[in-house]
Amino acid sequence: MTRQIARLAAIAACLWWASPAPPATAQELVLRCDPAQTAANFTLGDVLHTVKGAFNLKSGELHFDPASSKVTGEIVFDATSGHSGNQGRDRKMHKDVLESTRYPEISFRPDRVEGKVAAAGTSTVQVHGMFAIHGADHEIAVPVEVKFDADHWSATAHFPVPYAKWGMKNPSVLVLRVGDSVDIDLHAAGSLAPAASP
Repeated sequence: MTRQIARLAAIAACLWWASPAPPATAQELVLRCDPAQTAANFTLGDVLHTVKGAFNLKSGELHFDPASSKVTGEIVFDATSGHSGNQGRDRKMHKDVLESTRYPEISFRPDRVEGKVAAAGTSTVQVHGMFAIHGADHEIAVPVEVKFDADHWSATAHFPVPYAKWGMKNPSVLVLRVGDSVDIDLHAAGSLAPAASP
């Protein structure tokens, strides 16, 4: 019996040494935004029709740690680039609502992801962070659909911005009534790579 136990112990030891090592902690990833594939589209409803427009990307780079779900970095849009296809309306938007000459940037600084992000394929998660517009930061949590490929990433998000509640002027006039919030559809995409070792 003692000999059999010793033999089993020897086999177990061999199997333990031969077994693969546990996977290393997932490496931090760098997500860079491609200006040609990244934009923030906005939709504002009024009593007569729906106004649609967009803002152009200024810069964007995020660092995501899959192990802790922490995110650093920011995505910055050029507030002065906002356009809806109507010069008079856009002039009013920049002068009276956004005051884009004074506040030329709109940004999102995520700090964490709530939910599991798959190493490959599509995941639906909640992204928490600070949304900065008109010179003030606002805490938000946004549902995001994100997709990771080998060296590319993309993400889409839809969320409202209650601009009137956040201290911006409602541009309604006597014959035109618009809502107090604007819907944002964000699409971002670009290169995906492991962070460089320190």
